[in-house]
Amino acid sequence: MKILAIGRNYIDHAKELNNPVPTEPVVFLMPETSLLRKNQAFFYPDFSKDVHYEVELVLKINRLGKNISERFAHRYYEEIGIGIDFTARDLQAELKKKGLPWEKSKSFDGATPLGDFVPKTAFQDVKNINFSLDKNQEQVQVGNTKDMIFSFDTIIAHVSRYFTLKIGDLIYTGTPAGVGPVKIGDELCARI
Repeated sequence: MKILAIGRNYIDHAKELNNPVPTEPVVFLMPETSLLRKNQAFFYPDFSKDVHYEVELVLKINRLGKNISERFAHRYYEEIGIGIDFTARDLQAELKKKGLPWEKSKSFDGATPLGDFVPKTAFQDVKNINFSLDKNQEQVQVGNTKDMIFSFDTIIAHVSRYFTLKIGDLIYTGTPAGVGPVKIGDELCARI
């Protein structure tokens, strides 16, 4: 099983971090050890003092595919979930400044909590799904798929050019604006 993630997929999020708006999906990989399931606790890593939350919708791939055409991409997922992509922002800044890959800041153990999946048929329109994140019972992020730079189908078509998609692979599809720091003892609740 692979975990693929898309960075900078919401214009307001790219702007809030002073990043350029991408012209194609920004893709990075995360190992299976980054997953947290069933509300397992997240343990703050000892190599960072500035971990940020990023709520994201997650696609679960349901069939094998390579070089998938965008017009057929909707056939490659039947479920949509919600997750968090934790980022060690201080480590990421150091790595970016040196021109190095930033997987260490995004893909560490426990960096990708994952909630339950919902059949996509539960949504009237996958291009208009609301989702949000609360921190300590206060809403900190709100997103809607209509604001994505790259749609689910575009993402699937793009990543399948480079990686064969297999049943059970996960794609974290990007976060809206509103990312921020998390501290020990904070409680996060992501919602679709």
